[in-house]
Amino acid sequence: MQVIYGINPLLEMILSDPGQLEKIIVADGRRGAEVRKILRLADEHRIPVEIGDRERVEKLAPHRVHQGVAALCRERAYATVDEVIANRHQRSKHNLVVLLDSIADPQNLGSIIRTAHCCGANGIIIPENRAAAVTASVVKASAGAAHLLPTARVGNLVRTIEYLKERGFWIYGADAASDRTIHAPSYDGHVGLVMGSEGQGIRPLVRKSCDFLISIPLRGKLASLNVSVAAGIILHEILRTWGEGS
Repeated sequence: MQVIYGINPLLEMILSDPGQLEKIIVADGRRGAEVRKILRLADEHRIPVEIGDRERVEKLAPHRVHQGVAALCRERAYATVDEVIANRHQRSKHNLVVLLDSIADPQNLGSIIRTAHCCGANGIIIPENRAAAVTASVVKASAGAAHLLPTARVGNLVRTIEYLKERGFWIYGADAASDRTIHAPSYDGHVGLVMGSEGQGIRPLVRKSCDFLISIPLRGKLASLNVSVAAGIILHEILRTWGEGS
């Protein structure tokens, strides 16, 4: 059983997939329009609600910014790679999939999911091992976008990249050492964007599987950006090139 906490993640969960929720817990005395909306939606979808003391919510989401609300939900069901591919944004002329290699920080994963959703990506693909899973912390960091954007979890990222190539994708890997900047490609066709961990970047075998390696031009003294910030910059450049970024 997973725990979802916070006003926005809980609202997004109710609106997108209410069947996953087992019970909602609201701290006694918690008021406001947003809480009333949660209670109204819970009643509409016949989701049990428990009004308890704040300690009850604290136990479910210790040391978290839970805003006095939490919910118990079934374990997350990940999408398949084909389901991610099929989820093209209605305004987009191409598929856009984000592959994350060894992103271990839940905050970064959540931020990337949020950015990818806002940029109209089909979905996210993450590896099963040595990487963060979609947990309550990730859902919170995504501001609920994790309920709206399908995420596939795969055993082998290199094989998944080859699978995408067979279906017409060009694979672009973000690499700070590349001489080719993000402004060079035309991004013509379906795009798979690979982002690596901040410490190690993209692993060698995954890097070798990419069709192109691209970098973000920087002028400061630091050598790289936070991975979620870098993902946002590249995704928007892809949309701009497609004529969809304005």
